[in-house]
Amino acid sequence: MTSTPLILTLTLDPPAQEYFDALRDEHFPKHCNYLKAHLTLFHHLPSDDELIGKTVEKFCSRPAMILGVSAIKNIGNGVAYEILSDELLQLHHRLQREFDPHLISQDRKKLWPHITVQNKVTAFKAKQTAGKLQGNFMSFNITATGIRSWLYRGGPWEAKGEWKFRL
Repeated sequence: MTSTPLILTLTLDPPAQEYFDALRDEHFPKHCNYLKAHLTLFHHLPSDDELIGKTVEKFCSRPAMILGVSAIKNIGNGVAYEILSDELLQLHHRLQREFDPHLISQDRKKLWPHITVQNKVTAFKAKQTAGKLQGNFMSFNITATGIRSWLYRGGPWEAKGEWKFRL
């Protein structure tokens, strides 16, 4: 029997979380917007392996990270904010090495950090939204404050664990 998939996301500081949640509430189709805004680190880890949580805890003994919100990207059937951070890419790569035996192909790829604020719309609608958001966009910084784990059971995610970076 396989375990329920475990998802790892980056925790954002409260103002950033509220900002991206509001954008998601505004632009994501209501019938399928059952998640808060998030930056996914890993999509499918085993939830029954205690070493996953211990590994995340070990890697969270670090300061919070400043992330650059650098661009708005049309992703075909949606819109995402691109995030730039060499520090985040290095952390993700180190976690990939630790989780290697458990990684699916999607989680073996280089991380493209982003926060999706619209998905599951037509290409036309995504182009409109991206154009609207890009009209007054200026890059800005947000803070990553930790990592969260979630159980994926086919619908809304179920919170499992949270580890804070040492501020």
